Amino acid sequence: MEKQIALTEISRECEKDISAPDCSERKELTVSEPKIQQGGITMWNNTVVFNQAYKMAQIVAQSDIVPPAYKNKTGNCLLAIDIANRMGLSPLSVMQNSQVVQNKFSWTGSACKSMIDSCGKYKSTRYVMVGEKNTDTWGYYLQATTKDGSIIDGVCVTVQMAKAEEWYSRNPKWKSMTELMLKYRSAAFFMRTECASLAMGFLTAEENEDIEAANEKSNKISLKEAIDSEEGGQSNG
Repeated sequence: MEKQIALTEISRECEKDISAPDCSERKELTVSEPKIQQGGITMWNNTVVFNQAYKMAQIVAQSDIVPPAYKNKTGNCLLAIDIANRMGLSPLSVMQNSQVVQNKFSWTGSACKSMIDSCGKYKSTRYVMVGEKNTDTWGYYLQATTKDGSIIDGVCVTVQMAKAEEWYSRNPKWKSMTELMLKYRSAAFFMRTECASLAMGFLTAEENEDIEAANEKSNKISLKEAIDSEEGGQSNG
């Protein structure tokens, strides 16, 4: 009985989510600080718990309401169950608020704000606009009010910053959905600096897309340099 405790609540939440008529809708994430169990029973150190989680992942993977990154992919579902267990979420909530970008688990941009709002640390949060709209000075930062009334201002993200970091030129979403991307990135920065444990070290989908675009550009430059170098060597020969 003791060996089954780790997944009891997850099983209930999973069954509840899958059977709910409106479960295809993305719900607000109500999170708790990720649990670090020293010497506790988890799916990674107990075969009975692992087998339970694996069977659950197989069932969830067959559902028509899970996102494509998890549909018919038992391994992805198993890892989502583990993340959900650590964060006090249902597996479906984790799946609906995440993406897999270039084989990397990534939170959606909207998930960051939702997790910050529901973590219990802040009385309220809001986006604060700076600069002039549709110019390089345009930007946002996330401002939070703690329960004792203190104000915490997150990192301000502007179009100028996006251009300087080359996010703007690498990812077309920065041009087509500028306001949304500014807000998503400011929320991601706030979570990473003020409540980092919530993200569990994972980046957002937008951050990973920017990184992959940068890597692709770097690889192209490296290939061009290699070709130029080879052609130069042949010419000298």
